Amino acid sequence: MLSHSGTDIRAACACGRVELMLIGNPIVTSVCYCDDCQAGARQLAALPGAPLLAGEDGGTAYVLFPKDRVRCVTGNSLLKSYKLKHESVTNRVVATCCNAPVFMNFDNVRHWVPIYRMRMLGNPPPIEMRICTKFKPENVTVPDDIPSYPSYPPKFLLRLLAAWVPMLFRR
Repeated sequence: MLSHSGTDIRAACACGRVELMLIGNPIVTSVCYCDDCQAGARQLAALPGAPLLAGEDGGTAYVLFPKDRVRCVTGNSLLKSYKLKHESVTNRVVATCCNAPVFMNFDNVRHWVPIYRMRMLGNPPPIEMRICTKFKPENVTVPDDIPSYPSYPPKFLLRLLAAWVPMLFRR
């Protein structure tokens, strides 16, 4: 698992009315270029006054935490979910006070919560990898400063699995 200083990390919307407490270390940090992340970033950017979510290269940066280690400490009533399609299991959650994307969650049993890295307060953990680069915009050249993968690499999937096992014993 990724090591990060401190045991509690905070994330907040742009105006600060919604705040999350993220307990412990993140599972992984990544930038995703999949079609859904790009479409979701465009969808949320169209909200009035919303900050841009995707980077100039079309990727969206996430810090993934185990679901049982994410707490909304203020502003829960201000959160609203958006889906790309009605049948989608993916929810992009926005703070309605400032239309800032805060995190994603899922209707199914996924055990992790991707927090939008731009919402992290203080010094967010460094990005470790770029994933789903086969979907990046055609005019984008992905830098070679960190590992990049055309889909989900085994390292990413193993980290998700490793985070799930301890959750079995915390219930």
